[in-house]
Amino acid sequence: MARSPLRFTRILAATLLGSAILFSAGIAEAKQPRKYQVTGKILEISDDLIVVEKGEEKWEIGKEAATKVTGTLKVGSKVTIEYRMVAATAEVKDSAAPEVKPDAKSAPAKAPTAK
Repeated sequence: MARSPLRFTRILAATLLGSAILFSAGIAEAKQPRKYQVTGKILEISDDLIVVEKGEEKWEIGKEAATKVTGTLKVGSKVTIEYRMVAATAEVKDSAAPEVKPDAKSAPAKAPTAK
């Protein structure tokens, strides 16, 4: 029995559509941190760092090869930078188990005092 080209095309279209839906659902769930921005005068530039002065504060913001730059970054220029906060490390300080405090009934009796 020969398979019809129309049936094969429908199966292929359904498979591609299903794959596209699953792929887009995975992308939609990937959460990105909120974007922030700072505007100020450029104090220093390097391949991986931009230092901006905003008021009395100096902001050090990392720069990657993928960072989109519109215009030319120059010391002294006014710039607006959008950035995201990303954790470099995380160290948990508290213990996992909650502390158990003894209640009055289970507290040990005091030793009698000598007279």
